[in-house]
Amino acid sequence: MKLYIYDHCPFCVKARMIFGLKNLPVELIIMRNDDEETPTMLIGQKMVPILQKNDGSVMPESLDIVRFIDKSDGKPLLIGKTNPEINAWLAHVNSYINKLLFPCFAKASFVEFANPEARDYFRRKKEASAGNFFDLERQKIHLIKNISNDLKQLDKIIVKPNAVNSELSEDDIHLFPLLRSLTLVASIDWPNRVAEYRDNMAVLTQINLLFNSINSNEKPS
Repeated sequence: MKLYIYDHCPFCVKARMIFGLKNLPVELIIMRNDDEETPTMLIGQKMVPILQKNDGSVMPESLDIVRFIDKSDGKPLLIGKTNPEINAWLAHVNSYINKLLFPCFAKASFVEFANPEARDYFRRKKEASAGNFFDLERQKIHLIKNISNDLKQLDKIIVKPNAVNSELSEDDIHLFPLLRSLTLVASIDWPNRVAEYRDNMAVLTQINLLFNSINSNEKPS
């Protein structure tokens, strides 16, 4: 199977997680961020992740991919109950976090930004939805303070370092990608339980964290 992704994309991380958790092989294809032709050819629009199955059929939507792969061998891993507190925490953080993350993504050394045109494409698209990156950078200190405080609240909710609710569930699929993205941002205050969970999930899912991924030609985030 092939999984078409961007490395920075949290939705793509969701799809990647289930392959790592189940130790299943998958060929990762990282597209350029300005490549509209490939995803449009596969599913009729520019969207990731996209799973191409062994029979050649394709499937978009990260959670659909996660659920399909998890159940494909008859031995699902994501059987734990979800926690409304996790959902509420994510909803709150997701209301502002892209203002912090998008400018950091735009400066990082991701394969999808290998050429200037792809990096500029990302910047134009995200500035249209989140605001001018220069203006967002001026909010960085405030945003880092916000997420550091919110991580302290998350620290109280985490039950175990290998599953946020003690047993693997879709809450883990939603939570880890955000924490992974935040490893791109310097100066965040990581509480102990959150950091332990973040690091353990990186090992279990076989997905690298993003510390030290800022482009050497850019100022650190």
